[in-house]
Amino acid sequence: MESVLAAWQVATLGGIVSWIMISSCLNVTQKLRSLLQPWVTHYVIIGTAFILQIQKYQHKFLDSLFSGLSCVVSVPFYTGFLPLVFWSGHVKLARHMTLLMAFCDYLGNTIKDTVSAPRPSCPPVRRVTATKDEKENALEYGLPSSHTLNTVCLAGYLLHYVLSYSQNNYAVTQFAGVALFCLLVGLIAVGRIYLGMHSLVDIIAGLALGLAVLAFWLTVHEYVDNFIISGQNVLSFWSALSFLLLFAYPTPELPTPSFEFHTAFNGVALGIVAGVHLTYYQFHHEAAPVIFSPQLSIPAFVGRILVGMPTILLVKFCSKALAKWIVPVISNTLGIPIKSTSYIPMLNAPVKGKESDKIKQSSYAQKLFFFSGQDIFDVDTGIRFLQYAGLAWSVVDLAPSVFAHLRL
Repeated sequence: MESVLAAWQVATLGGIVSWIMISSCLNVTQKLRSLLQPWVTHYVIIGTAFILQIQKYQHKFLDSLFSGLSCVVSVPFYTGFLPLVFWSGHVKLARHMTLLMAFCDYLGNTIKDTVSAPRPSCPPVRRVTATKDEKENALEYGLPSSHTLNTVCLAGYLLHYVLSYSQNNYAVTQFAGVALFCLLVGLIAVGRIYLGMHSLVDIIAGLALGLAVLAFWLTVHEYVDNFIISGQNVLSFWSALSFLLLFAYPTPELPTPSFEFHTAFNGVALGIVAGVHLTYYQFHHEAAPVIFSPQLSIPAFVGRILVGMPTILLVKFCSKALAKWIVPVISNTLGIPIKSTSYIPMLNAPVKGKESDKIKQSSYAQKLFFFSGQDIFDVDTGIRFLQYAGLAWSVVDLAPSVFAHLRL
């Protein structure tokens, strides 16, 4: 049995490595883009009239409503919300939503940077970016809509969990749950168009991809859970997988922050998997205390938040500081030329902006396998990856250990 598991893991990692090499040799990203980008761009342009029709109903209340909803289903929101789900005792829900979020983030951003399709032109479209997060989102490409994709997957999985956990078989309750799910997805979809962030084709792509990913995840989530809890070579396999996924990423037509988002959630997934695997029978088993139960009262949960949040923020700071020391040392030991665009000013190389971002996002696989002409690594990717891996580990391992010590 162990040999079968090992063979499956080797085949998976070997397949990813082969894909990286083949796609680099055959220039797959450029070929896919040349096929898809003109088609998507055409629908973005002709969809401008539809956006303007919706924006005729412009109102401050709608601006606030849709901007607020966009924040509630954004990546930063889930980054702050998921630790609370872990600490509330719904550990299975939390780990699956985290891994599903990482999967959606990787898949959605990979498609965005492969197609490199524009967002609606502004003007004539009015674009509302009320938060820093929205301003960063506006720098990404359009198709698919990440907010729609994430909402379908995470709200859909949450609905599945609530109905399964409560074992509620009443048709009225199930209908109400599905209706709320559809209402939320509809509001997010309309809101992304109203805010001028997406065209209709982006929304349709996000919706279709989200439903496909949700169906896939509901098929495999128990297998994934069993592997994380009691599988063989979990830490070594997931570490290798996370490392390769940093390379298995397309080069966008122009630099975007999408790769940074993927790197962060890739690190989060590794930290969650490592922490849960190592401490499952201590903190993450099926009988873990759940909020509103006698074992986990509201005051105790509030205590967990007051203790846990500073703890994980401290770990994030320390992980970043440690990574800023370790990554350059390892790179120099291996003889790899390095630079840093933001984290380590003294490593700033005299490389112009656009070329610098290209090195950061696209040259890893080429350097690793083909030693291309771009001869400088940006260590910010490794630092960001380790920083968020440490943060996620502290959520599921260190913080619960502190809670146990304080009897929270």
